[in-house]
Amino acid sequence: MSTVKADDPRLCWGGIASLEQGPNWVKPWRIPHGDQDLYSPGVSELAGRAETASGVRLRFATDATECTLHTEPLAEDGNFDLYADGNLVATVNFVAGQTATPFADLPSGEKRVEIWLSQAMPVPVRAIELPEGSRLERSEDNRLKWVTYGSSITHCRTAGSPSFTWPGVVARGKNFNLTSLGFGGQCHADPMMARLIRDRPTDFISVKIGINIYGGASLGPRAFRPAVIGTIATIRDGHPETPFAVCSPIWGHDRETTPNAVGLTLQQMRVEVREAVESFRQRGDANIYYVDGLKLFGEELAHLLPDNLHPNAEGYRRMGENFLKEVFEVQGVTVG
Repeated sequence: MSTVKADDPRLCWGGIASLEQGPNWVKPWRIPHGDQDLYSPGVSELAGRAETASGVRLRFATDATECTLHTEPLAEDGNFDLYADGNLVATVNFVAGQTATPFADLPSGEKRVEIWLSQAMPVPVRAIELPEGSRLERSEDNRLKWVTYGSSITHCRTAGSPSFTWPGVVARGKNFNLTSLGFGGQCHADPMMARLIRDRPTDFISVKIGINIYGGASLGPRAFRPAVIGTIATIRDGHPETPFAVCSPIWGHDRETTPNAVGLTLQQMRVEVREAVESFRQRGDANIYYVDGLKLFGEELAHLLPDNLHPNAEGYRRMGENFLKEVFEVQGVTVG
C-alpha cells in the first residue's frame, strides 16, 4: 500500500476557509484558523463549531478501486460518504476512537473521488492510503461556488450522513461547490461572518437567519432588522450582483407566537427579514430574494422535528428538496 499525506498538494479540500497543520495531520476549519479569536472563540462558541467538518470534502482523482482514510482518533460514532464521479459509492460508519476508515468497491478506471467528512465533529486527517501502484492526481473543483450561512439547522449535525445535510442535498442537486457556514447555536449576524462571505469567491449566496437570535435573545426588536441589513450590505460590498437568497426561520412550534426574552417571535422575525430584503430590492437589487422559512419547512413537517427545533435526517432531506423547489423553480433564481 502507498500512503499520501494529508498535506500533499494532489489532495483538494472543499468547503473550508483554512487548514490547521498538526505534527502528523491536517484539520479543516470553516473560518480562518489563525483568526479564530476574532470569531467568538471557545469550544462551545462559533470558533468551536467552525472546527467541525460540515460540508467539508476531500477530493482527488485515482484509478484505485479501494482506499483508506486515516485520521486522528475520532471523537464519537459517525460516518463518511464517498462519491466517484458524482455517484454515491458508500456511506461508511466509524466508531469513536477509530483512526482508519476503509472504502471498497470503487469503480474501475480513472475517476474523481470525493469523501464527505463527518458533519458532526472535527476530523483531523493524517493520510489517504491506496493500493501499491495506484495513481493519484489532483482534481480541481471547478463547479459553481455556493456559500451558505446559518445555524445548527444549516450545520445539520443529525443528518443521516455528511452529504445528506440540507445544503448537501442542494449542492448535489445543482452540482455546486459547497461551502457550508452553518454553526450550531452561533448564527447571530456576526459581522466577521459577513466579512468572510464578502471576501470569498462565490457564484451563489444564501443565509438563513433568526433562530439562534431568538433562542439566545441576542438581538431585540430595535437591533434585529439593522443586523440583517448590515449582514446583507457587507456581503454585497464584495458581491454586488451575485444571486443572494435570504431565508427566515423554519417552523418553530411555540416560538411562532411566544415572545422570547427580548420580545421577538418567529412570526415577527419573518416580517423583519422580508422587509429588510425588500429595502434592497426597492433600491434596484434584482438579484436578492426573500425565502420564507415556512416554504422550506412548515408546520406540515412538524412531525420531523423530534426535539421541536431541529429536523431529523428525513427532515433535512425534505428541507433540501424544498429549497431546490422554492429557490430555483418557484422564484426562478439563476446561477452562472
